[in-house]
Amino acid sequence: MGVEYLVLAIFGSMLLAFALGAPVGLSLGGIAMLFGLAFWGPQSFNLIPSTVLNSTTNFLLLAIPLFIFMGQVLMRSGLGEAMFHSVHVLAGRLPGGLAIGVIIVCSLIGAMVGIIGAGVMTAGTVALPPMLKRGYNRRLALGAIMAGGGLGILIPPSIPMVLFAAMTKVSLGQMFVGALIPAGIMITLFVLYIAVRCWIRPADGPPLPQEERGTFRDKLVAMRNGAFAFCLIFMVLGTIMLGMATPTEAGAMGGLFACILALFFRKFGWQALKASSIGTMRLTAMCLWILIGATVLSNFNLLMGAGKLVQGTFVDMGLGPIGTIAMMQLIMLILGCFIDEFVIVLVCAPLFTPIAVAMGFDPVWFGILMILNLEIAIQTPPYGFALFYLKGVAPPDVTMLEIYKSIGPFVTIKLIVLVICMMIPETITYLPGVVFGH
Repeated sequence: MGVEYLVLAIFGSMLLAFALGAPVGLSLGGIAMLFGLAFWGPQSFNLIPSTVLNSTTNFLLLAIPLFIFMGQVLMRSGLGEAMFHSVHVLAGRLPGGLAIGVIIVCSLIGAMVGIIGAGVMTAGTVALPPMLKRGYNRRLALGAIMAGGGLGILIPPSIPMVLFAAMTKVSLGQMFVGALIPAGIMITLFVLYIAVRCWIRPADGPPLPQEERGTFRDKLVAMRNGAFAFCLIFMVLGTIMLGMATPTEAGAMGGLFACILALFFRKFGWQALKASSIGTMRLTAMCLWILIGATVLSNFNLLMGAGKLVQGTFVDMGLGPIGTIAMMQLIMLILGCFIDEFVIVLVCAPLFTPIAVAMGFDPVWFGILMILNLEIAIQTPPYGFALFYLKGVAPPDVTMLEIYKSIGPFVTIKLIVLVICMMIPETITYLPGVVFGH
C-alpha cells in the first residue's frame, strides 16, 4: 500500500473511531499500533516507550496542570460572577452594554484560565438569563457568549499553545506574547460589531433601566473586582513579559493567587480545594492521554513518510508559500468541524510546522495562526463542543439551532482576523520581537 493510501486509511480510521464515541487518546494510539503491527510487525511497538517518555517529560507540560488548577479554583471562587455583576453595573446603561461586557469579562477570564469551558459556562449561567430577561436579541446574546468564551484558547495562558510549544520546541513565552495583538484585534471587532448593531437596531440590546444601574458603592465594588482580575492577569502574563518568571512558574503563582482570591470571596474551603484538585487531575489526565496517543500517531506518520508526502503534495500543487499556508489553514478548518482542538494541534503541528519553517516562515507566526484556526473550530458545527457547553447551561427554551445560527457574525469576524494575521505577519511577530528581541 502506498503512503498516500495509508494516510487516508489512518485518517478514515480516526473519523470512524470518533464517530463511535471511542476515547480520543486511546483511539489515536490504538490506530497507530494497529497499522504499525500490520505494516512493520511487532518491532513497531519499540517506538511506544520512548515516545511516551519523551512526550510526557517535557518541562513545558508542567504548566498545564498549574493553569488548569488556577481555572478550577477561579470557577469556584465567585470572581467570575462578581465580574459579570460589575459589567451589569458599569456597562448596563449603554445600548448593547451587557453583551459588550460579556466579551470583555470573558477575555479577562480567558487571560486567567486558558481554556474555553470557564468563560462559556460562567457567562451562560450568569450573564445569559439577565440579557434574555431584558429583551436582548437571542442570537446576539448567545453569539456574544460563544465569541467571548472562545477567547480562552487565544488569550494566554492557553493550553493549546502550551501543547503546540511542547510539540514543536517553539518558545512558549513568545507564543503568549505573539497572541496579544490578534486577541486585541478580535476583541475590538467583536465590541464594534455589537455596538454598531445595537446603535442601528436599539431593540437588539436595550440599556438597563435607571433603577438597575447600581449605586456609587456598587460601582466602587465593581472597580475593585476588576482590579483583582488585572492583578491575577499580571501574576501570569505580566511576569512572563517582564522576564520575571517562566510560564510554568507564572502558572504556579497564578494558582496561589487564585486560592487567595477564593478565600477573599469566602468561597474556598477544603471541599472546594478537593473539587478543584480532582477536576485538575481529570483534565490533566485527559490531556496527557490525548498527548500520548497523538504523539505515537504523529511519530508513526513521520516515520512512514507522511511529512514528505504532505510537503511534496503542496509543492506539486504549485500554490507558492502563502498559498501553501492558506491551504494548511483550510485543512485545519475542515478538521475542526469533526475533531477536538487538542487533536488538531498534536497531529497537525508536527506535520505542518516544519514545512512552514522550511519555507522561511516564523514558527511563532504559524503557531498563532493555528490557534486562531482553533478559535473557529471550537464553534463550528457539527462537532464544535463549545456549542454544547452553552447548550448545557442555557435556559431550556434555547434550542441548538438558535445557538448554531448565533455564531455566524462572530465566526466571520474570526475569519477576518485570521486573514489579517496571515497577510500581515507583523501583527503576530512584532511584540515577541520587542519583548524577547526575536
